[in-house]
Amino acid sequence: MHVLLAASELHPFSKTGGLADAVAALAQAIAQAGCRVTMVTPLYRGLKERYPAIRPMGWKFDVPMGPDSVSGEFHRLDPAPGLSCWFVDQPGFYDRPGLYNQGQKDYPDNAQRFLFLAKAAMLAARFHPDPPSILHCHDWQVGLLPLLVQHARVTGIWPSAPRTVFTIHNLAYQGSFPVEAWQYTNLPLSWFHLESAAHHGRLNFLKGALYLADALTTVSPRYALEICTKEYGCGLEGVLRRREHDLTGILNGVDYAEWNTDANPALPHAYDLHHPAGKAANKAELQAEMGLPVRPEVPLFGNISRLTDQKGCDLIAGALEVLLPDSSLQFALLGSGDPVLEAAFRDLATRFPEKVAVRIGFDARLAHRIEAGSDFYLMPSRFEPCGLNQMYSLRYGTIPVVRSTGGLADSVVDPRDDADRATGIHFHETTIDALVWAMRKAEAVFGDPSALQHFRSNGMKADFSWDKQAMEYLHLYRDVLHGP
Repeated sequence: MHVLLAASELHPFSKTGGLADAVAALAQAIAQAGCRVTMVTPLYRGLKERYPAIRPMGWKFDVPMGPDSVSGEFHRLDPAPGLSCWFVDQPGFYDRPGLYNQGQKDYPDNAQRFLFLAKAAMLAARFHPDPPSILHCHDWQVGLLPLLVQHARVTGIWPSAPRTVFTIHNLAYQGSFPVEAWQYTNLPLSWFHLESAAHHGRLNFLKGALYLADALTTVSPRYALEICTKEYGCGLEGVLRRREHDLTGILNGVDYAEWNTDANPALPHAYDLHHPAGKAANKAELQAEMGLPVRPEVPLFGNISRLTDQKGCDLIAGALEVLLPDSSLQFALLGSGDPVLEAAFRDLATRFPEKVAVRIGFDARLAHRIEAGSDFYLMPSRFEPCGLNQMYSLRYGTIPVVRSTGGLADSVVDPRDDADRATGIHFHETTIDALVWAMRKAEAVFGDPSALQHFRSNGMKADFSWDKQAMEYLHLYRDVLHGP
């Protein structure tokens, strides 16, 4: 089976969040399972310099974009047997400082930029020497690709077009643009309607995929149920309920080759389930690195996040305001985002310098050290399609404290649900009081060495490898190929 994956970002070449990690890991896992895999993604600024093995393929192309034609070229890198990356080179669209925005302001031509990506991916699939049987599209940026393929199929332009699978990584991001952007599809206006990409008088990339992809997936079973409700459906719950029999929730996996504790260059001390002493040493190193007093007897909470309301960062700041005056806990943060939240955490670090340490920005190696050195990891998300840090935390022996939603509920076991298999602490209400309760429960676990070891041991044994998740995708692909 040949699968072509299309996505706007791909680790390690480009990344703003978990999408890049998930697509890259899935591609590698299904290639190792015997599939031929081609990935199509933009050639962003600096990639050729950082990865000189990326070479032009000699395939230049022109695609219509509204009244004009835009030229592009494919570049290629083959990182593993059976696995090829095709990079779409169009400097006017992709040679920019950011992937989607600059200074937190979206590029005004994002509709054109990502329609061009979708059209390039369609060309790659249609004229590939070994045409793919599955075209797997990821998130809104390639949301109109299933629509383009469906049009080509039913009009006879491409009667042998592959079956399309579309994965929702985060329903909140939909690619909504003024209706004038439809012209860049170069499709008849008759294809722009309520059972296509029209949504409240605008062009909605994601809605087009929800109606016209042959199969839909999202990144956890719980999130697949949640997005069919008004609370989590972001205005598209009606479409999703209509297609719920075509919607499958498959939990993202973890690349344990990168997220490991026993051979990790980012960690000063190796450890594993059977040799736990290194975790305590990493905690001491982290406390010192972050400017906190080295106190093994104090519970250390960690968080690595985009600082947004979705991630519940305001709840963390509020809970710390309640707990810090009378508690001996420590907190280490790595993240950036909302300036108001950045300022709130900086203020806490200023007022409680022996309890709160904050690094604004991102540092991949420090992220590993926070995962390894923390006793507990906070994820109070208002919604969380999958989440990865809670699964990283489990492997690192760091106990997740999570709001029971989406992939957090699917991957963390609360003792109230199964005491023998408990790996973390759930809370349900999106309130500061609920998070305070959960953190106090964590402090109680920390004060009970046998309970602490029980949670840690269960978590480090948990298996969220991509090998398991890839099998679910392969079953889905086969079902789609043999379906109506």
